[in-house]
Amino acid sequence: MEIEREVKLLQRVTNCVLVNDDKALLLQKPRRGWWVAPGGKMESGESIKETVTREFREETGLLVKDAELRAVFSMVIIENDAIKSEWMMFTFQATQFEGEQLDQSPEGELAWQALDQISGLPMAEGDKQLFRHVLERDDIMYGTFHYTPDFKLLSYRLDPDPSA
Repeated sequence: MEIEREVKLLQRVTNCVLVNDDKALLLQKPRRGWWVAPGGKMESGESIKETVTREFREETGLLVKDAELRAVFSMVIIENDAIKSEWMMFTFQATQFEGEQLDQSPEGELAWQALDQISGLPMAEGDKQLFRHVLERDDIMYGTFHYTPDFKLLSYRLDPDPSA
């Protein structure tokens, strides 16, 4: 299958999996009801570390203290054999934080989820791989996910390969 390539500005986003007492703070987005790690888009001139700190605080009220990069993914949306959008996602993990958690995030519902229950929550297929890696390993994962516009997973590649 030949995919048409269009030149577009590549969006960059960061998110963070904050783990504390066998739970992770997740955000349920209202549009699909999917659970995600809190985060958001980089602003011009920001580093990925500055972005994850700012975005996590805006969405949760908490300041992460020890965020470490754990995954770098390319997300590609394909429609009619053409790339419609693409972005890079930088995922961090933290275990230390300060501040008061927001009662209500501007982005959805915040909840501390038991680590052993996260894989059963509704979320994008790529996020299942992300959480599995971040919660079970200590290295950095790299990958590419191809989705339809409604986030049906078409294909993916991961390094390290979790099935190996």
